[in-house]
Amino acid sequence: MRGLIGKKIGMTRIFNSSGQAVPVTVLEAGPCLVTQVKSIENDGYESVQIGYKESKEKHLNKPLMGHFNKSSIKPMRILAEFKKVPNFEYKPGQVFNVSLFKEGDYVTVSGHSKGRGFAGTVKKYSFSTQRKTHGQGDTYRHVGSIGNASDPSRVFPGKKMPGRFGNRKVSVKSLEVVMINEENNQILVKGSVPGAPNGIVLIAR
Repeated sequence: MRGLIGKKIGMTRIFNSSGQAVPVTVLEAGPCLVTQVKSIENDGYESVQIGYKESKEKHLNKPLMGHFNKSSIKPMRILAEFKKVPNFEYKPGQVFNVSLFKEGDYVTVSGHSKGRGFAGTVKKYSFSTQRKTHGQGDTYRHVGSIGNASDPSRVFPGKKMPGRFGNRKVSVKSLEVVMINEENNQILVKGSVPGAPNGIVLIAR
């Protein structure tokens, strides 16, 4: 398996053998259940679908319940797909946990960043403010000019403008696995991870 579904617990620090403080994020990784094995013959591509956290039947619709009943496995709350590891046979119902990783590994963690609502360009993109003197009104946090008048007579697509800030998928690559706690299904990675505490994350090798 190339990855697991997990949950962000929070941040703390640990001390390495040199006595230096290392900032780490605590992630609960798995245990994850194989819910479906996709093949080129049936699905057009190869991957492994895994589930995280059991769910009650009343929280799922009929198509999803049929999906789980087909494999005779328990309903799961979160589903995700990962690429297959060559020459490894996957079967529905297999369980994977933090033993998948080891200290010193480098992983990619994907999650949804904190949503900060509708924000202006000063907060969203760190634009400089306008002057607060010499005839300036209350527009010192406004965007300012966004395009020319006669040529090109339009605003180019992709212009940095006020809008929704955050609440998007963010991936952080090459985070070092500092410690593994198999008893609590937790791994500690060096640095920060997108999202709020208890947010769902994907941990991939």
